[in-house]
Amino acid sequence: MKAVRRTRGKAAPPKGSPPQEAEHARLAEERLLIDAAQRDPAKFAALYELHFEHVYGFVAGRVYDRATAEDLTSEVFYKALAKLPAYEWRGVPFVAWLLRIAANAVVDRAQRAAREHPLPDDPPDLASNPDMRVIENRARLFRLVAQLPAAQRRVVRERFAEQRSIREIAERLGKSEGAVKQLQLRALERLRAQMGGGHA
Repeated sequence: MKAVRRTRGKAAPPKGSPPQEAEHARLAEERLLIDAAQRDPAKFAALYELHFEHVYGFVAGRVYDRATAEDLTSEVFYKALAKLPAYEWRGVPFVAWLLRIAANAVVDRAQRAAREHPLPDDPPDLASNPDMRVIENRARLFRLVAQLPAAQRRVVRERFAEQRSIREIAERLGKSEGAVKQLQLRALERLRAQMGGGHA
């Protein structure tokens, strides 16, 4: 008689794997922040600080200039604060709700711009299919820039966010152009290593 291998039920997963535990803890902490902000709007600042980079990264990837991205990001958080009393927790990260508001804000801005400055072709749907990996990478990059030494951080922001030339930055910092180039090089090497190595 052929032996039949008795199958056992699937072994229970290890109690709370570290990534799952961390995610559950993060969501639980976020829910507390939301509850606190719903009771006291002044507590909304904690949610703003926690999610600003994600929202800004999402918006900045869908509009054409920094000023518009900053305006729309402010608008998103203003609308979120206004709608917060009606927000219902459903176990989904709060940032998903913020990104829906951001997507609508981007579309509204594009539609207003199209009405004011009509183009021959319809504008692309800038808010469709948000790539969360792109948003996460942008947010991580903002965090890493904020962790750079002060001089490197200032050079990166003036060079890439404010689009200043090496000469302009050198004059503003009172340094030689060579020194500014060195600061930029060190900053970019450090950011490249950290982004590539997955260190946040």
